[in-house]
Order: sequence, then C-alpha cells, then structure tokens
Amino acid sequence: MRRPERMAVLVPVVVMFGLGLWGLDRGGMWRDEAVTFQVALRSIPQIWHLLHSVDAVHGLYYLLMHVVLAVHPGEVLLRLPSVCGAAATAGLVAALGARLRRPRVGLWAGLLYAVTPMVGHYAQEGRSYAMVSAGVAGATLLLVRAVRGATWWPYGVVVAVTCVLHEFAVLVLPAHACTLALARMPWRTWRGWLCAAGATVVVLLPLVLVSRGQAEQVAWLTAPDGRSVERLVREFFGPSRAVLGPYLVLAGLAVWMPWPKRGVSLAGVALPLALVPPTVLMGVSQVTPLYDDRYVLYSLAGAPLLAAAGAERVAGAVGRLRADGRLPRAPYRGGVALLGLLAVCGVLIVQFPLLRADRNAANRPDDLAAVAAAVAREVRPGDPVLFLPSQERRSVLTYPAGFRGIRDVALDVPAAADGTLYGREAGPGELRRRLGGLTYVWVVGRRFALKPSWTPWNPTERAKLAVVNEEFITRKEYVRPGLTLRLYVRREEHGAAS
Repeated sequence: MRRPERMAVLVPVVVMFGLGLWGLDRGGMWRDEAVTFQVALRSIPQIWHLLHSVDAVHGLYYLLMHVVLAVHPGEVLLRLPSVCGAAATAGLVAALGARLRRPRVGLWAGLLYAVTPMVGHYAQEGRSYAMVSAGVAGATLLLVRAVRGATWWPYGVVVAVTCVLHEFAVLVLPAHACTLALARMPWRTWRGWLCAAGATVVVLLPLVLVSRGQAEQVAWLTAPDGRSVERLVREFFGPSRAVLGPYLVLAGLAVWMPWPKRGVSLAGVALPLALVPPTVLMGVSQVTPLYDDRYVLYSLAGAPLLAAAGAERVAGAVGRLRADGRLPRAPYRGGVALLGLLAVCGVLIVQFPLLRADRNAANRPDDLAAVAAAVAREVRPGDPVLFLPSQERRSVLTYPAGFRGIRDVALDVPAAADGTLYGREAGPGELRRRLGGLTYVWVVGRRFALKPSWTPWNPTERAKLAVVNEEFITRKEYVRPGLTLRLYVRREEHGAAS
C-alpha cells in the first residue's frame, strides 16, 4: 500500500477511535448492554448452558466478551471492542474507496462513516453490531481482492466468522452476488465465490436451527413500514436535512455515472451493500417480523462510499472545466482533497449535537445504574423486593452493590445456575405463600407492568400483580425514566397506621 493510501486509511481510523472514546464511560448500562455484561461474567460452562435456551445468536460474542471482561469488568472495557470495531470499519471503508477509485475518495468515505451518528451510537454499545460491521467491511474488501486474482479462502473465513458473530450478516452474501453480477464476472470467479458462500452457509446452519427455536426472543418486533424505510435512510445518509439532501444527491451521482462494462466498480460494491440486506430483511419481515435497524448496521458502509464516489465525480467535472480554461486553476494540487475534508468537517459540525447527546446515559432506553442507585438509597438491607416483570432483575445482576442485602421474594434458582438470563422464579402458589407472610414489599418495575391494562402471559407474573393489587396498597413511589420503585404495605397494616 502506497503512502497516500495508508494515510487515507489511517486518518479515519484515528478519528473514529477518538470519537468512540469520547464519553465512553457515560455512567450506566442499559438493558441490552447489561445482558452482555452479566452473561460474559459467567463461566464458559455457564455460558454454554445459557445458549441452549436463549441468545444462541450472540454466543460467539459472549465468549469473546468473557475473555475481554476477564481483564477488568467494567463499562469502558465492555464497550471498547465496539469502539475498535467501528474504527476498523472506518479504515476498511477508506481502503475500499482507495482501492476502487483513489486515496482521496477513500479518505472522504472513511471520514463520512466515522462522523455518522448511527455509527457513533453503536460504537459505544456493549453489543456485537459494530464488530459485525467490521467483519462485513473486511469481507467486502477481500471480495474485491479475490475478484482481482487473490485466493478465496480468506474471504470465506471472514464471512463465516462474521455470520456466526450475528447470523443476519449472512445477508451480505446476496449483496456480494449482486456485485459480481453487475461486474459481469466469468464463471471461474463465480465458482470461487459459490464455494466460499456455500461453506459459510454450512457453518451457519446449526446456529440458524438453534436460534429458530428461540424465536420468541424477537416476538416484540413488528413488520417494517414506510416509516421504517424513512428512518433507515436518515440513519444511513444523515438525520439532519442539511446533510441528508446533499448526501443523497452525491450518492445519486455515483449511481448514475457510467459503469464499466466489466470489472468491479465502487458503485457496484457500495450500492448492493447499502440496499440488498435491508431490503431482503424488510421483505422477509412482512411475513415473519425480524427487522431492526441495528441488524443491518453493516450496510451503512455503502452510503459514505456512494457519497464519496459522487463527490469524486463532481471533482472530475470541475477538473475538466479547469483543463478547458473555463474555470481558474486550483492554487495547488491538494485543493480538491482539502475541500472534501472541509465538507466532512461541515457534516460533523451539523451533526455534533446528536453525537454529544448520545454520550448521555439518559439517551438510552433505560439506565440500570440509576435503578440500582435508587434502590440503594430507599431500600434497607433485608427488605423484600419483587421484580415486575422478572426481566427487571437485570439491574441487580448488573449492579449488585446497589441491592446488597435485599431479599428477592420470587427468585427460586439464580440465573447463572438456571442457564437463563434472569433466573427461575417460584410458581404462583409458592409466590402467594411467600407474599402472604409479608407486611410490606418493594416493587421494582417497568411503568407498563404496573398499569391495570397489562395482562402478562406468565402465571407467576399474574400472581405478582394479583397479590400486590388485592392485598397491598401503595405507600411510596419513586418514578424515574425507565424505573418505577414502589413501596407496598399490607392493607390491614395501612388501616392500622391510619
């Protein structure tokens, strides 16, 4: 790799790494990160036991994080692999642009990727999506190399490992097939790709079969609609109108520019990568809802590549006008690259408020550190606590210090021993017996679970609701975003106190 190409790759890596480290310790994990944290801290046999019943799709990621968190359990180390994954993806996007067009195109694309708010969000998540994006971008670069004469086995290995890291990454295979079709590749090239793709499918098949049996985990998903498409476009091309319009225009210029009759082009790589996985997953989700925008985060890499290619087309047109004497010549040769960098800086300035807001724990769906702090402040050691629903036990699994000494009324078997995420609770009859001997109980619950309209399917959850509503009355309540902490006292006790 020549020096301009190295610089084009290195600068986006450094910028993305800096943005990822900025505000990484935001002071609290939310529920998805909490699952990663508490599962990764289990022993390998306990993780293996868990994967037989739930979260098999994240199995490889949990094992990797088990090794990482063995160094020092904490929020920063939990998120650091995602920062590294995002930085690697920015560099790989730049390498694709440099390899398929020229170094300045790679530099622009890599930097555009780094300053995208959606990228910054998942760069600071203790989940696998940023690492999956790095795997897909690496596989795409290896596809380009293989098409140009390199061996196919590195491509096959990277694709297979990435798909095991998250099985929806397999949708990059039809995107790569579209790239080969657009490039009019000969049968010899197709044969090499089909062998690599087939091997990936064979490796992935056991995971698919196991995860299908755990499909209730994504039962909360709904079929995507037009608003889902609009949201994804904004996340890929810029949430701000000031960014979205020019971004789409540049991407359109890249698509409508003359394509080579044969051979892999930048648009031929970027367009299928950006379009095919989301389109396929949205289509499948009309029948079986499986779509969530984070599952196709890796497709975002196609958007800055298209925009950078469009900017290069504009730069080429301006260069031709200068050569014809219809425009004044640039004062120095690096003027075009500098203008591109200034444009990216403008994008960063416009989207900076979004990036800054994302560094606040309050910008996540919930903050389990705040839950633990509220419990530590209000609940005394030895007090009985009820989690409603049982998933709210994740706060004690993530921040046990805040719950030190409390009595978990419903818990029968701890999560790690039970091979589940939140443990096994007592049956309805036993739970009623335990609650029957209490004069008061604290409830840590979600707001929806404490509303009269909520009807849980689980009999133990129904028993919790029935007992606290029939036999207890609310004495105190503390409400925070994502948390309701209530003190219930028995009705007779309340009447005596009155």
